[in-house]
Amino acid sequence: MKEPKTTLDPNMEPLRDYVLSKPSVQDGYPFGPEVMVFKVGGKIFAFMAWEENPVFISLKCDPQRALDLREQHPGIIPGYHLNKQHWNSITPGDSVTTELLHELIDHSYDLIVASLTQKARAELNSI
Repeated sequence: MKEPKTTLDPNMEPLRDYVLSKPSVQDGYPFGPEVMVFKVGGKIFAFMAWEENPVFISLKCDPQRALDLREQHPGIIPGYHLNKQHWNSITPGDSVTTELLHELIDHSYDLIVASLTQKARAELNSI
């Protein structure tokens, strides 16, 4: 896997570590060293654009919840270069707490796990 050329923003390291703490998560750089991609069961559930200014993370989200979150938090916008109905891009900061970010990471992960085949879910549960 291609490694990033520079060090990770220290504010994003704990967030990356949280994403990687989810069961069976794999990370990589399929789109270049500036975007970390996180997968479970071979499907993407998070993108971290850590070289952007400001840095942001994109997460899959239930469509209605995605709209509600965008209305409530200026730091949450439709997914950058993603399906805007199902993805949000989130800039950590004043309106987006660490607790909310963790909740949204969990939600994205759970949506992808639920979309996996029964066999793939069983394999995840056995790990």
